[in-house]
Amino acid sequence: MPHRHKVVGVLGGMGPEATLAFYANLIAATPATRDQDHLQVIINSNPRVPDRTAAVLGKGPSPVPALLAGIEVLARAGATFVVIPCVSAHIFIDELRKDAALPVISILDVVADAIGGHPGGVRKVGLIATEGTIRAGVFARRLSAGHIDVLCPAEADQGIVSGAIYDVKAGATPARRRAIAGDLVAVSERLIASSAQALVLGCTEIPLVFPSASVGVPVFDSLKLLAEASVAAAGLPPVVVDPPRLGEK
Repeated sequence: MPHRHKVVGVLGGMGPEATLAFYANLIAATPATRDQDHLQVIINSNPRVPDRTAAVLGKGPSPVPALLAGIEVLARAGATFVVIPCVSAHIFIDELRKDAALPVISILDVVADAIGGHPGGVRKVGLIATEGTIRAGVFARRLSAGHIDVLCPAEADQGIVSGAIYDVKAGATPARRRAIAGDLVAVSERLIASSAQALVLGCTEIPLVFPSASVGVPVFDSLKLLAEASVAAAGLPPVVVDPPRLGEK
């Protein structure tokens, strides 16, 4: 018998560890008590998709052809819709949607909806993301539609964030990961001091190392939110942990 729920197609590999963490989040967000309750998931992990930030900065080729080819693979394999656990790939979401063989859920929309629905009435967020995502302004444009302002790190702090992301992708040691966590908390504290009411983990490597409980504002984890949205799109009510209210840890 055919599965009664939609089949989740995951276009991953950007990077592989973020894809693994996304799938773990997807499992955690699925209301299941046995194997048969879980969703059918097809993962196409292709780490050879060209670097998204390099493309934005004019230092590398567009990733769009590789992304479209990956979506085509998922369509042939039987996926119903696609999610991409890589925020910087969403710089190209409009191009992808024009020619994609399947519907693509936008991580930008997912995060924006979560912020807009937060009970604390968040109006200004600090964005921790790749340089490509920052430069492209995709979060700023999407969130401005909901009257939410975006604060980005200062140039030196953005260098810290970018270095942290690439170190995680490179397989940072446990000691380096602890150092990265401390660096990212320091960056986030400077954003909060500049009036950010909440933080957006706007790169899917950041949740792998960011200690969300260490900051006193709501943290919107793009990887977790995309997993929950994927469960909902497949036809199940996601298991959701309520976000903290403003001022609560």
